[in-house]
Amino acid sequence: MLDIIRAVGLFAVTNVDDIVLLALFFARGVPPWRVVLGQYLGFAGILAVAVAAALGATLLPPSVLPWLGLLPLALGVKAAWQAWRGGDDPSPVATGALGVAAVTFANGGDNIGVYVPVFATTGITGYVIVFLVLVAVWCGAGRYFATRPAIAHALTRWGHVVLPVVLILIGVLILLGV
Repeated sequence: MLDIIRAVGLFAVTNVDDIVLLALFFARGVPPWRVVLGQYLGFAGILAVAVAAALGATLLPPSVLPWLGLLPLALGVKAAWQAWRGGDDPSPVATGALGVAAVTFANGGDNIGVYVPVFATTGITGYVIVFLVLVAVWCGAGRYFATRPAIAHALTRWGHVVLPVVLILIGVLILLGV
């Protein structure tokens, strides 16, 4: 049960930016089936890269694995720096499923950077199953938020602040072996 809670938490914090992207896709009138299909295709690509890299990382000595926490830590510091300097605006322009998939995959570099050390130091299968279920939840939430301007505004305004803090925290926890 604790692993499921961890997987849900990890997915939520690494995909805060996806909620904004999904809400923007839905708000711009992209047909829902294209958004959902594109999100699954893009996220499947993210998972494939992360799982392959994590399996490669398992060939490393166990004493080296905590050092993989430097990756999400560095991503968090980079994201904090970008947020401090004004950040980048992830405004999607794609309207087809493959375009949504491309935006999702391109936006998933931070996900891969966090998932690899987590997958290398824990189980992969449970996380992947939980993540794939949560993609559907995220799509539903994105559609819901697209129709709630105040919520979409809050995510757009504060998501860039929350993400770096969480990435840094994940990196520190992996470094500490927690």
